[in-house]
Order: sequence, then structure tokens, then C-alpha cells
Amino acid sequence: MSSVPFELAWLIPLLPLGAALLIALFGRWLAERGGWLAVAAGGLSLSLAVPIAWNGLQLREPFTSSFGWFAIGQLQLRLGIYLDQLTALLLIVVSLVSFLVLIYSIAYMHREGPRLRRYYAEMSLFLGSMLGLVLADNYLMLYLFWELVGLCSYLLIGFWYERPAAAAAAIKAFLVTRLGDLFFLVGLLLFLIDFKTLSFAELFSLQVSPQRPWLLGLGTLFFFAGAMGKSAQFPLHLWLPDAMEGPTTVSALIHAATMVNAGVYLVARTMPLLIRAPVDLLVIALLGGFTALFAATLATVNTDMKRVLAYSTISQLGYMFLGLGAGGFAQALTTQEGAGYAAGLLHLLNHAFFKALLFLGAGAVMHAMSDSTDLRRMGALWPKLKLTGTAMLIGALANAGIPPMSGFWSKDEILAAAFSGGHPALLTAWLLGFATVFLTSFYMFRLWFLAFAGRPRWPEGARPHEAPPLMAWPLVILSLFALSSGFLSSAGLRRYISLGEPHLMPARELLAQTFANPWTILSSGLALAGLAIAYLLYHRGLDLARYRTALGGSVYRLLLERYYLDRAAITLARRVTVGFARLLDRFDQAVVDGLINGIGRASVGLGQRLRRTVTGSINDYASWILAGVALFLLIYVIWR
Repeated sequence: MSSVPFELAWLIPLLPLGAALLIALFGRWLAERGGWLAVAAGGLSLSLAVPIAWNGLQLREPFTSSFGWFAIGQLQLRLGIYLDQLTALLLIVVSLVSFLVLIYSIAYMHREGPRLRRYYAEMSLFLGSMLGLVLADNYLMLYLFWELVGLCSYLLIGFWYERPAAAAAAIKAFLVTRLGDLFFLVGLLLFLIDFKTLSFAELFSLQVSPQRPWLLGLGTLFFFAGAMGKSAQFPLHLWLPDAMEGPTTVSALIHAATMVNAGVYLVARTMPLLIRAPVDLLVIALLGGFTALFAATLATVNTDMKRVLAYSTISQLGYMFLGLGAGGFAQALTTQEGAGYAAGLLHLLNHAFFKALLFLGAGAVMHAMSDSTDLRRMGALWPKLKLTGTAMLIGALANAGIPPMSGFWSKDEILAAAFSGGHPALLTAWLLGFATVFLTSFYMFRLWFLAFAGRPRWPEGARPHEAPPLMAWPLVILSLFALSSGFLSSAGLRRYISLGEPHLMPARELLAQTFANPWTILSSGLALAGLAIAYLLYHRGLDLARYRTALGGSVYRLLLERYYLDRAAITLARRVTVGFARLLDRFDQAVVDGLINGIGRASVGLGQRLRRTVTGSINDYASWILAGVALFLLIYVIWR
């Protein structure tokens, strides 16, 4: 592969950012060609990112390049790029998946007319912001792009803002993620005040004073709280299912390449600091395992195709955090090389491919079914949509972790790392993740059988048809990655992103070690059992009421109502947040405004009284002067 100077990495985010600016300014003249400008910018970013990332994977020391931004006293704030193996991995994921989504958008969004100008400007800004976040060399620069990513998600989730549901979903996403961003900002300020730097290179080489090791742990825990918002971890997961109100292409970008990956990236980037705070790593692993199981239970009853995939994303992100926490904890104890860290990042890579495939496949189904996402109104689509059905079957197999698909390799490595960690918290997280295997397979094939098998439940007059070529080719390419990326990355790429010394396991040894593990065999058996039960319930035509009865009416209702967490959040907002806001409003009116208005009224009253002394009479003025002199003499005498 040709060598490209690392200094050109600056262009990777600048190209889509420049395209966003051009489309926003000249979109009226570009018309629908603005989409091709976005595709061209994404393609150029990808063509730069691949060789730079390939060479970056082989770096022994990170490459940095920066320039001064501004200074406040002795504090120097800089903008720069920080290129290492983690950056390289994310560059490949973000640029490749985003490029395919933009190509898909040309056909999928063609009916939007004048809205396309705004759509492609926001999509290009989204891509540029995520690439800038990945390349940032300090936490302040990362935070600036972090907020831009949040802004773009708000704009694109609410793309059809005239729909009340879309507008509400955008606001919900903005507010929930903003809570996480607040924690991130607090952690950033703690680091800035105490360590006087936000540079990755300086912080990662920092020797923390033994008197205050707790401050580092507190700051990194705040960073994780920020990651929970972006990556939709419990309890800040509420926004992601509702975000499905945006275009399906936006959902694919958010779930596979940009928004939710930002939180995982932040934790992975902070790993050199988190290793010094092992308690934080246990919290990350345990919450990740819980979120994986929690979200999987919600996906088992949902009947909206895109929302099932949204809960799947939340669950798979939980796996990633489980891997990062387990791997970092192992490295902190120096018991092993921290395999879970590499597995968590490889799962991010594999998930990007199969989740983009599933969402774009869902878009093809919606294209065929007049934008319907209701699984109860589909069925028997396989004869009409064989390409889309095959692509989504590959995605379902990969998401379920059934060998030899991509999700199997990284998911099993994560579980193995958690099990071998030995700590009770990690064993608990392993058990939660292990139970999730069965549910993941069940809900993914429940989705597939409801959509593509069984009998037709289409609306009257529906004529399902296959996607056009510009939508079909991205599905084919992503299917190939979903088939192969797991084994290839575990056998080759893993050596570059390990926390420990680089180690390359021969492919034959990897296969032997993987399939000789009894836990791997049991995990694969659970996944196949989930597939089999979904087949019996949703393909063989067993009465769905039996499933509900077996699950239990109250349990089914609990899952359907999403554990009543949304209602609890609304109640909390109305009674606590709004009540507190009203209390502050009364304090503002009674105390703050009352004090200011009182001072004003007192000043006016004093002025009204003093104006009576202005009579225009020289005698009166002379009397006031003599009275003043006498008063000063009296004060002087008393003072003496």
C-alpha cells in the first residue's frame, strides 16, 4: 500500500466539512448534485484514511502534529492530530461505512427534493465532525467535535421536523445526551484545573501524585458518564430507540459509524488513564454487561423493525464496554495482556459492518413496503426481496454471534476476557453477557422470520420490489464484510490494537483455540437455540399467543412498556425538574428581581425627595452649603 504523509490526515475531516459548507451555501444551484458532492468528499476522505490508517497501525509511537490555538495566561490550548492504532481503526470504520451510507442515500432520499440540500450538508457535517473527533490530540478539541456530533444527530433525527414524533425524538436525544455531556465537561475541567493540560501525550505520560489518585479516578468516571450518553448505556439509553424517527440512512450512520461509537472511542482513548483507576474499569464492565442484557430483553417484544435494531445496538455497545472494562482491568493488574480491550474494539469494527448492513437492509424493506416498519404487516417477503433478505440474514447471523460470522469472533473474545478476569464483578458481567447471547439470536431471527417468512400480511395494494442498484451495492459490500471481518480482524488486526506487546496468533492456532473452548461451544449452542425457538414461533406458525402466555402477561407488558422507564423519566421531568424550575423562578422573581426592583424603587424615591431641595433660590443653596460645612466640622471635632 502506498505511503501517504501523516500530515495529510488534516484533510480527512476537512474534506467533508468543506463539502458541508459548499452544499449549505450553494445548494440551490447544486440541486440534487449536492449528494454527489457529499459522496465525492466522503470518497476522498476514505481514499486518504485507508493508507494513513494502514501505516498508522504499524506505528510504535503515536504521530502528533499541532499548532497553537490561543493562550490564557500560562495555559496553551492547541489544535492537532493524534494518530495511533486506535485512531487508525476508527478512521477505517467511520470513513468506509459513511461512504457507503452516502452512496445508498442517493437512491433512498431522492424523493426529498429541496430538503436534500439540508440533508447532505448535515450528513457531511456529521461525517467531518466524527472524523475530527477521532483525530483530535487533546480532550478540548475532542469535546468540541463531540458537541458538533451531538448537534448533527439532533438535526438529522428531527429531519422531518413537521412530524411531532420526529421533533420530540430530536429534543429527547439532545436533552438526554446533554446530561452525559455535562459530566464529560466536569471531568474535563477537573483535569484542566489539577493537571494543567488536556493533551493526550502529556496526560498519558503523567505521573499522578500519590496524595490525589482519587482525582484521576473521579475525572475518568465523569468521562465514562459522558460516554454513557453518547453510546446510550443504561440509564441514558432512552433517546436511541426514539431516534428511529429520522431517515433510515441517518439511523445507519448513527448506529454504525458516528454518534454511538463516540462514547466507546472516548473510553478506549482514555484507557491509559483508566488503567490507573481499576475500580472505574469494573464499573464500566458491570454496567456494560447489564446494559447488554437489559436492552436485549426489550428487543424480544418490539414490533418495529428499526426499534428492534436500535435495542440491538444498545445491547452490542454494552458488549463493547464489557470488553474494554475487562481488558483494562486485566492490564491494570498486569495478569495478562488485556485481550478484552482488543476484543471490544474489534467488536466495534464488526458491529459497524453488520449493523450498517441491517439498517440499510431495513431501509430497502421500507422502500419496498411504502415506508412501513411494522413487522406485523410484513411476512413472506423472501420471494420478492431475495437480495435484501439474504443481506439481512447475513446481518442477523453476524449480530447473533453464530460462527463463523463476524460477530461471533469478537463477542466470544469479550466473554472469555470477562470470565478469565476472576473478579466477582467481572464474573457477574460475564454471566449477564452470556445470557444475552440467547436473547440476541432470538430477537434477530424473530425479526427476520416476521419480515421474510410465514404468510403475507401486507397492506392491501402493496407490491414489494427489490432495491435499485445504488441501494443494493452497499448491501452486497457490507455483506462481504459481515461475513469475513470477524476472522480476519481476530487473526490479523488484533495484533495492532492490543494493550500489551504485539502478538500474532496463526490462523490455525486461533481456530483450534476458539473451537476447543467449552464456553465457546456452549455460547454457540445458546445462539443456535435462540434461532431454533424463533423458527418454531415465527416460521412454523405456532400461535404467538402461546409465546406471550409462556412469557407471562405481566412480564410481556413490562417489556412492552420498556420497564416503564420512559414514563418514569417523564414523571421525573414534570414533577421534579419542572417543579425545581418553578421554585427557581419564584426565587428569581421574589428575591433576585425583588432585590433589584427594591433598590430601583428606593433610588427613585430618594430622587423624588432630593428633587425638592432644588428650588432655584440662592438663599436655600447657601443654607445647604453652611449646613454641610457645619456637618463636616462636627465630624472633624468628634473624630479628634
